[in-house]
Amino acid sequence: MAGKSNYLENAVLNYVAHGTAMPTISNLYIALFTADDGLEAGTITSEVSGGSYARLQIDGATYTLTTASGTTNEVTNAEVYPFAAATANWGTITHGALMDASSGGNVLYHGALQSSVQIDSGQQFQFDIGAFKLAED
Repeated sequence: MAGKSNYLENAVLNYVAHGTAMPTISNLYIALFTADDGLEAGTITSEVSGGSYARLQIDGATYTLTTASGTTNEVTNAEVYPFAAATANWGTITHGALMDASSGGNVLYHGALQSSVQIDSGQQFQFDIGAFKLAED
């Protein structure tokens, strides 16, 4: 994911400048989008819907992110992140976002996929190992 959302940037700035507590994030989810219609500002109107689509929860025992260390300033997926098979056409997936809720919620990081992917009924979208990346500029 290429960039932090305004929500996350403001939370960090308020923490650094004012000592305001960072928001508590209980769970992390990956959401898929067919366009970037304002992800940085938190607009999620182009999120895939229907056809068995659900955000993928990635924190916890099943799916995790690697730990940032040294000078890499990034975390990636250490295992494949598979979404459920589509039971209807999802359209062309162009963007992804790290979210703080299973629906609605706040965009934390967002970005364009390296390549857009058309997902039709019966197909499954997944992030291969190392393909989902959060990085600092």
